[in-house]
Amino acid sequence: MSGGTTISINEVTKIFGPITALKDVTFDVSAGDIFGFMGPNGSGKSTLIRVLCGMLAPTGGSASVLGYDCARQPDEVKQRIGYMPQRFSLYPDLTVRENMQLYGSLYGVFGDELRGRIAKVMERLSLAQFQRQLAGTLSGGWKQRLSLACAILHDPPVVFLDEPTSGIDPVSRSQMWEILLELAGQGKTLFITTHYMDEAARCNRLGYIYFARVLALGTTEELVALPAVTPEGTRWVEFLYPGAARRLSDILAQPGVLDGTVFGNNVHLQVQAALSDGELGRCFSELLGEEVSVNPARPTLSDVFVALTGESKRDV
Repeated sequence: MSGGTTISINEVTKIFGPITALKDVTFDVSAGDIFGFMGPNGSGKSTLIRVLCGMLAPTGGSASVLGYDCARQPDEVKQRIGYMPQRFSLYPDLTVRENMQLYGSLYGVFGDELRGRIAKVMERLSLAQFQRQLAGTLSGGWKQRLSLACAILHDPPVVFLDEPTSGIDPVSRSQMWEILLELAGQGKTLFITTHYMDEAARCNRLGYIYFARVLALGTTEELVALPAVTPEGTRWVEFLYPGAARRLSDILAQPGVLDGTVFGNNVHLQVQAALSDGELGRCFSELLGEEVSVNPARPTLSDVFVALTGESKRDV
């Protein structure tokens, strides 16, 4: 490891029979980063995490975590990382405390040190009230907290989290992110997969993978500035219209409108740059039967990923 790089991935390819799950994936993650890894289901996110955790050997290329080769030194890697899988994988017939005791011992933490760490993690994740409850009887949000507790119990410098907030309610999701941001504030490197755009915006660096290939890397600002997101001769606008979803197909059919989507009552469109806000406003006012005010907008992360996906499909 050098230059503050915690995770290094160099032309990693992973093939399962006729399926190429990863193709020439190359990027680094710096110490202390919250790295968000995004992409559709089946695009290779979980496969890359399993390679980085020393659970899968790549077909080609190499990867290292904290300077240890993930394929040649998997045990060294596993002892120094935390891993929270996408699906709940703890022991349902053990209590919350028993699961934590087991995972602590697997990482070489015993006795008073283990009891102290369990107490500290339970307090931070509000798990003490459930410590004698069987893990399998917890609700989804509390299962996720227990999974995170076991992943960080041995105080690893790097934590991999595969869709840590999938399937839990918005309040639990917000609380989970408070904890993750606290971990990042302690200097830990977090590698997180997610489908939520608001979560992606909390990451200081992002990667987008589409069917085995990483299409983009960078900060949110760098990604929204990519030429593919706003091609020459186009721009982004938005306006408010109640019930916009019902009229989206009509809106997209208007001259000069190239693409768009609806966020609640907000209509977000990519249009030809030559059209002024006034022209567009008059067009939509006539179409929708009421006054519409069109304003300039900036592309969102959703726009970024839709644009990159479309460009990748055209290149196939």
